[in-house]
Amino acid sequence: MTFLDSGEKRVGSIGSSLAVLLLLSACGSNGKGVEQTSGETAAARWSETTARQLHEAIAGRAAHGLDRLRFEDIAPGAPLDDAALTRAALAYAAALAGGASDPAKLYRVYTLPRSKPDLPRGLAAALAAGRVGEWLASLAPQDDGYRTLSRAYLALRGHDDAVPAIPQAKAALKPGATDPRIPAIARQLAAFDYLDASAAQGERYTPAMVAAVRRMQADYGIRPDGTIGDETIAILNLSDADRARAIAVDMERMRWLERTPPATRIDVNLAAARLTYWRDGKIADTRKVVIGKPDTETPQIGSPIFRLVANPTWTVPRSIERKEIAGKGAAYLRRNDMMWKDGRVVQRSGPRNALGLVKFDMRNPYAIYLHDTPAKQLFAVVQRERSHGCVRVEDALGFAEMLARDEGVLDRWNEARASGKEAFVGLPREIPVRLLYQTVLLDKDGDPIVRGDPYEWNDRIAAALGFGGANGHHLRAGSGDLGP
Repeated sequence: MTFLDSGEKRVGSIGSSLAVLLLLSACGSNGKGVEQTSGETAAARWSETTARQLHEAIAGRAAHGLDRLRFEDIAPGAPLDDAALTRAALAYAAALAGGASDPAKLYRVYTLPRSKPDLPRGLAAALAAGRVGEWLASLAPQDDGYRTLSRAYLALRGHDDAVPAIPQAKAALKPGATDPRIPAIARQLAAFDYLDASAAQGERYTPAMVAAVRRMQADYGIRPDGTIGDETIAILNLSDADRARAIAVDMERMRWLERTPPATRIDVNLAAARLTYWRDGKIADTRKVVIGKPDTETPQIGSPIFRLVANPTWTVPRSIERKEIAGKGAAYLRRNDMMWKDGRVVQRSGPRNALGLVKFDMRNPYAIYLHDTPAKQLFAVVQRERSHGCVRVEDALGFAEMLARDEGVLDRWNEARASGKEAFVGLPREIPVRLLYQTVLLDKDGDPIVRGDPYEWNDRIAAALGFGGANGHHLRAGSGDLGP
């Protein structure tokens, strides 16, 4: 893809064999159409009506955060060009159905299940029925969350960012203090709907403002202490354009995903460090998690839990062994219930084990799984990017008991726990787990909140969507520990 003088980004033409097949079917070449399961052909051409539907659909691409990309070089009213129209339709359909970017190329690891409709066949059917516009509209996610982000993007994207930035200061601003920046801070809090504009009182940092700042800090994933430091100022300085950009990025992430996820599944939003357990299409449980540090990121993968491990041992990965254990000697190993076994450092079962008292085994080649932890204090902090890549679950024993009960293996699980030894309890069916990354959350009123981007993963997607740099809110990494 290359940048055009207009500032829009041109989506490269689809030159695949599938596009050619569709074009041949649309033109009726050789009397053959796109291959159908029934063996029937689909011979359909573009008409003025379907061409107009395509132009109108692409003209409305801002509803999907795709307004910085171009999908056609055909002017409305120009003579029909079946080849050009087909290329444009397939390019736009691909962006709606599976994203304008490829996560497998943007990230070293991305294995989440994706949406993969048969676009050539779908276009052929839409052309035959004269409903290209309806077909294109059906390809994007249809859930309320996506629609909410779409409305928010449309509302924010055209705003003029003329508000001057609030300057940083050497010392953090504490409750009760006076500061010449207070009126500007109050205006921003009011603009973000955290503060009633009438609550500001000159240059004093009032209790009402403190409460508003605390609510904002909690929403954005930083410690809600009411003190206005560098991170809080950075949030206050986020413009409407910054928010629109983040929303467009998350809409793109949503387009990557399969449209109908399993009704029973576990979703972990890495950016928010939150787990959601879905049971038969309804939320059964939510809880905090600890995820990988920015230098040991938890990858975006789809991987099922296939068994529970009670009282797990931990074979220390070679990377942790080399970087954090090598040279510490026998006394260190004894203090941490570790021993050498078959050339590897192994930590025995018990309350000091880095995996805690339960491990949720998952099928993937990356040694990524959910587990308990003895470091319970980390769940009380806001910025929970502290692990070496695995996901630590708050009250993991309670969560394991919930899954065991739901899957009908509670008695076996209780026996395994009571044994005091490492024991494995297979699940009668695997439970899909999706490790997602979404920086825009919906509050209790359904309004979008742009959270921090702890892994700084938004920028590469934004670039693929034609956005330039932004004043994004990046969290500072916290200190970790030995555990995975």
